[in-house]
Amino acid sequence: MKTKGVRNSHFPVIIFLMTFFVILLVGGIHTGIVTFFNETDWGSSLGGVAKTTIVICYWILIAGGFTVFTAWQIRKAYEIPMKELAKATDAVAHGDFSVYVPLLHTSENMDYLDVMIMDFNKMVEELGSVETLKTDFFSNVSHEMKTPLSVISNNAQLLLTKGDLSEEQQEAIEVILSYTRKMSDLITNILKMNRLEKQKIQPDQEIYDVCEQFCNCIVQFEEKWEAKQIELDIDIEDRVYVEADPSLLELVWNNLLSNAVKFTDQGGKITIKEVLEEQNVKFSVSDTGCGMDQTTINHIFDKFYQGDTSHATEGNGLGMALVLRILQLSGGDITVKSEVGAGSTFIVTLPGSSNNVLHDLQASDDLS
Repeated sequence: MKTKGVRNSHFPVIIFLMTFFVILLVGGIHTGIVTFFNETDWGSSLGGVAKTTIVICYWILIAGGFTVFTAWQIRKAYEIPMKELAKATDAVAHGDFSVYVPLLHTSENMDYLDVMIMDFNKMVEELGSVETLKTDFFSNVSHEMKTPLSVISNNAQLLLTKGDLSEEQQEAIEVILSYTRKMSDLITNILKMNRLEKQKIQPDQEIYDVCEQFCNCIVQFEEKWEAKQIELDIDIEDRVYVEADPSLLELVWNNLLSNAVKFTDQGGKITIKEVLEEQNVKFSVSDTGCGMDQTTINHIFDKFYQGDTSHATEGNGLGMALVLRILQLSGGDITVKSEVGAGSTFIVTLPGSSNNVLHDLQASDDLS
């Protein structure tokens, strides 16, 4: 940090000088009051209790005024700037690198807090540049890898169709196809994440039945949950209308259901519930899987993070990051409740229509 020409004190010297002279003035006034009581007829006529009360009231006023002035100085000089810096720090921690904290003084009157804020702004700018480079790198590499992966997959499938392969050769080709599909899914998610973060995908909102969409997504996983003999407990209404982008929310439901099936053990249970509130609708997806510790919960929405390494080959660590970003764009939210060995619950909250469309459409459907 550069300190040349920068004030080491956040408070100007004039404030300390003013405080010094004010204290002297207050002490002088106190002496004047006491002298007045002792030297004048009116003062002498007052009783001891009255004199003491007047002096005490005087010092109460002085102490109160000095306390208010000190609190105001502390709030102005430290609390407000530190709260702004804390707010900006929280935004950066959540991936927003566009924040900027204004300096407290001009360049001629800068102090160490201004230098700290300047360093913070520079750090955020550098982090933003690194994030942009990283995102562009992943995007460019992903585009370049799509074609060779497609060629590998097509040739592997062509070899399988010949039918004159040994069992070992067939297993090797199936492994190749499995990993090319995994790489293809990773590339697709990277490109989706990149477009969402750069806001190249804008939600195309419409009013539709979200319960019907959720049920259709559940049916898509029927083969997987039946293979693991998973019990499904579904408690959702026949129709609930929301105003959102159906294609984006479908990604949310598919990711949540995919994780629930993936992490639920053989013979386990998945519970899906929907609760209609006055201003929003909530969907919860619970499983009886391995659960998560607090560290995993804190990072579950980070890109490429995989808390359970035993299932690492089944995902790429981008699903929940996509879910969070989509819900942020849709005005929704997601929370997690989990305990190691006791399963996990993901709760998605979606806003209702501002014109009560949700209730009106439900009522009209019931009447029809």
